[in-house]
Amino acid sequence: MVVRIDRVVTKGGDSGQTSLGDGSRVSKTDARIEAIGAVDEANASIGVLRTRTRGRPEDAILGRVQNDLFDVGADLCVPGQGGDRLRLTQAAVARLEAEVETMNARLPALSSFILPGGTEAAAFGHLARVAVRRAERAVLAVDDVNPAVLRYLNRLSDHFFVLSRVLNENAAADVLWVPGANRG
Repeated sequence: MVVRIDRVVTKGGDSGQTSLGDGSRVSKTDARIEAIGAVDEANASIGVLRTRTRGRPEDAILGRVQNDLFDVGADLCVPGQGGDRLRLTQAAVARLEAEVETMNARLPALSSFILPGGTEAAAFGHLARVAVRRAERAVLAVDDVNPAVLRYLNRLSDHFFVLSRVLNENAAADVLWVPGANRG
């Protein structure tokens, strides 16, 4: 499906309302709109992370995740089950689970919590993780959501936790580690 946007300024939201995918109008303070905005914010944070992963294998994964989040937004903008409009499936959740397992298998086991940070890329990964967690909480406040969306967002935050550790491990020579602290 090709999307065509002829006008950006429509003035349709000047009164504090916006349109959903089914054409209905709702307040911009509606829980569904908050959830869509939180998903958009998470997607933008991934875009920032991608400025630090260009040319690396992780960048292709992050690009796919950004497209998945567009599908999450499409799911959210249509109240109810949406019929054939639901785009996010359990296959996307399974893909994330497999990626988390693969990445985590190459990392040293954790014996304590870790502080977010390390390399710039890992720090941006942690920001993406918390943005995804916020989006997950916002989606929980919406009635009648595709159940795969909640599973996907839950797995995605785990994905960013592990990916941030991988980004630190890959650049271990450039990271200042505190003696005796766990690497992550």
